[in-house]
Amino acid sequence: MKDFLLKHKLFWTDRAVLFHLLVSVGLFVISLLLTYIATTYTKTYSQYIVPDLLLDILPVINVGIIFFQGAFIFILILVGVLFYEPKYIPFVLESTALFFFVRSLFMVMTHLTAPSVEYYNYIHHENHVKEILFTVSSGNDLFFSGHAGYPFLLALIFWQSKYLRYFFLLSSLVGAVIVILGHLHYSIDVFSAFFIAYGVFEISRFFFKKERRLTL
Repeated sequence: MKDFLLKHKLFWTDRAVLFHLLVSVGLFVISLLLTYIATTYTKTYSQYIVPDLLLDILPVINVGIIFFQGAFIFILILVGVLFYEPKYIPFVLESTALFFFVRSLFMVMTHLTAPSVEYYNYIHHENHVKEILFTVSSGNDLFFSGHAGYPFLLALIFWQSKYLRYFFLLSSLVGAVIVILGHLHYSIDVFSAFFIAYGVFEISRFFFKKERRLTL
């Protein structure tokens, strides 16, 4: 308990750290705004469904509970991790902001709709936590998969912690599988997410060196 309180005392009383925290929060809020704008755009302009080699083989499976409640629980766990290890907050927020920014940019470039529109609309209307998640998702925000890419990004950030690394890697794998089985993403959205997330991590390490050093 003393170590936990000391972590927070050192974090919240360091002016340099608080400055980086303020910057990271600002970037995160901007990224959410850009995501909302891009999501609104995809609701209007996404209208095409294209064939997919993997999805043409696999049947549509009901993954609504994992897709929504699973994502909600994942966010709560992440918040808990950051509360326990506040030194990660600035770098995680900045990396997340860059992830959202890149994804927003890619979303408006490809005008495709969900591979299984009927099923997507069904789980949208049947799930009680949809209103929270659909503020940053329209169903047509396909490229690239956040369910697969974001946990992988966190695995890279928390790589030095064995248990967190494995948890986020497992979460990434589960996210990739459910969006494929539910036909909520094209396979290219999922497979590309890992490479893009790695790129986001490396860019974050380059631009946010001081925040990254806090985590080490």
